Amino acid sequence: MGFLEKLFSGSSNKSSSVAKKRLQLVLLQDRIKLPPPVMEEMRDEIIAVISKYVDIDKEGIDITLTQVSDQNCLVANIPVLRTKHLAQ
Repeated sequence: MGFLEKLFSGSSNKSSSVAKKRLQLVLLQDRIKLPPPVMEEMRDEIIAVISKYVDIDKEGIDITLTQVSDQNCLVANIPVLRTKHLAQ
């Protein structure tokens, strides 16, 4: 494998993909005027509400803003460990 192939393949593709994703998130947050502290507060509130009903894996949570076609979307991927037994 040549020097240029090593330079432009493998882990650089992964890091460029991560950088692109982060830049898209920053641009989307800027477009909808949602500052990072507000996004973090919203994330914490979503976790608090869902935690009332189910046990979740807090380390595996991924909440992001995405753009699908012409719509901005909040996407939450929250691993559920088990349901809580709630008194009715």
